[in-house]
Amino acid sequence: QVRLVESGGGLVQAGDSLRLSCVFSGAIFSDYAMAWFRQTPGKERELVAKISRIGSSIDYADSVKGRFTISRVTNKKTMYLQMNSLKPEDTAVYYCAAKYAPTFPARADYWGQGTQVTVSS
Repeated sequence: QVRLVESGGGLVQAGDSLRLSCVFSGAIFSDYAMAWFRQTPGKERELVAKISRIGSSIDYADSVKGRFTISRVTNKKTMYLQMNSLKPEDTAVYYCAAKYAPTFPARADYWGQGTQVTVSS
């Protein structure tokens, strides 16, 4: 059974940076495309960034392009989200997701428990 554990969230000020990590276990990491989603109360979970299983294809939501960077390290079975120039509107619970596929379609197979990111103005 795949398990995803996020870490790295916290309370920061606008303009600061954070790096989220997602540790993958229970299967072969390179068999899975990965993604970061975020959700705020009363809103649907939205895709932030996604990366193919070998890292050759990456895509970002327009709202984070140029500020966030997704990456993955196979031998550490870990995915990262480097978040720079954070804005108050980036405040959300961030979720790691995995899909048994070369690239990440709309629906995930597995989810992490989430990590809170709060950006104060």
